[in-house]
Amino acid sequence: MAKTKSTYSCTECGGQTLKWQGQCPHCQAWNTLVEAIAEKTASRFIPVSESGRVQNLSEVEAGEEPRYSTGVAEFDRVLGGGLVHGGVILLGGDPGIGKSTLLLQALCRMSCMSDTSPGRNVLYVSGEESARQVALRARRMALDAKAVHLLAEIRLEKIQAVLEERKPDIAVIDSIQTVYSDALQSAPGSVAQVRECAAQLTRLAKASGICIILVGHVTKEGALAGPRVLEHMVDTVLYFEGDTHSSFRLIRAFKNRFGAVNELGVFAMGEKGLREVSNPSALFLSHHGGQVPGSCVMVTQEGTRPLLVEIQALVDEAHAPNVRRLSVGLEQNRLAMLLAVLHRHAGIVCFDQDVFVNAVGGVKITEPGADLAVLLAIVSSLKNKPLPEKTVVFGEVGLAGEVRPVQRGQERLKEAAKLGFVQAIVPKANKPKQLISGMEVVAVERVDEAVAKVR
Repeated sequence: MAKTKSTYSCTECGGQTLKWQGQCPHCQAWNTLVEAIAEKTASRFIPVSESGRVQNLSEVEAGEEPRYSTGVAEFDRVLGGGLVHGGVILLGGDPGIGKSTLLLQALCRMSCMSDTSPGRNVLYVSGEESARQVALRARRMALDAKAVHLLAEIRLEKIQAVLEERKPDIAVIDSIQTVYSDALQSAPGSVAQVRECAAQLTRLAKASGICIILVGHVTKEGALAGPRVLEHMVDTVLYFEGDTHSSFRLIRAFKNRFGAVNELGVFAMGEKGLREVSNPSALFLSHHGGQVPGSCVMVTQEGTRPLLVEIQALVDEAHAPNVRRLSVGLEQNRLAMLLAVLHRHAGIVCFDQDVFVNAVGGVKITEPGADLAVLLAIVSSLKNKPLPEKTVVFGEVGLAGEVRPVQRGQERLKEAAKLGFVQAIVPKANKPKQLISGMEVVAVERVDEAVAKVR
């Protein structure tokens, strides 16, 4: 069988050349040539099959896809209820964060037969570790892996042959950056290899119905390594986050064709692998002996899950000509904007003060619902006066000084009441029509009204 030829195409103009060059001979752009499989010059006519014919959208039968439970509740939450028949999931994260550990635990649980569900046919393809290393890891975590099939292989054609022969329900490719195809001459991990291997595996998943989970490496900036088209090919993109020096891990969904995005799963790393955290709000709350200045608890929304997070602020007199503005877990530019609003609409000046803001527990908050909590934490630290005990705050602050409502306000208040909070400072539009048992809700419309509560 003749070997497939490859060419080099320019990512800027699309021009092709047979050999790699530093500069594209067509548009003169530098370092834009990437390897690709040469297209055949044969006839492009393809007969229309039953699945490829034009249909009326209203006539297409669309049913709910059955899901496979992974046996890990937090993983199922992020996936939108479980794995989907023929779905392709991309899981990325820093080295050593626990990607392989999580997937090995999930495969072992799915392969075990129980009274409620039959065991699934699963396959673990390891491209980074030998079969012995994977077996030692499973033994160290005391996993029941007798029904998990293992293949230590990085050649795409061999992996495809095994998948077509065994037809597993779920297959894990760990990792996509180690897989290479004989059709390309570039090394594993290159843009062309990652793109082609991911495309072939995605095509196989859709045709055979195998659910494939791809493990992806990340760059030092935290983005998935390889071409951006990799994230467009797959159905679900998950990121595994967390500090390697901390035992807690967070898994987020940034794309999900079968469920909601921005869902959050929380795990704790232990000697026996990853353990689910039943009450994640407790991770992001500091345990002080009493109320301290500069501390404010807010309720953020991660997908469908409300989380209580403590916002800490420290305001100190500046000892240098240039004041410092530092935020950890919150957007830096938004902090500068909130300080300007505080000065203009509440009359509180911080131009000669260093301001430091931190979200406890290493969580990253991107929603504007943290604005009001940040402002009250800053005022509390500046005045050296703690907020009332068991008080929770949320709300978006506008440039005109108004306090704007946030989404799912009712669910946030119920979560806070469930954890024992007795007072809430919220936007007026988020005030519930019916009283929440054991909680006093204080509604505010302007920043100065909210600041007056802590002065």
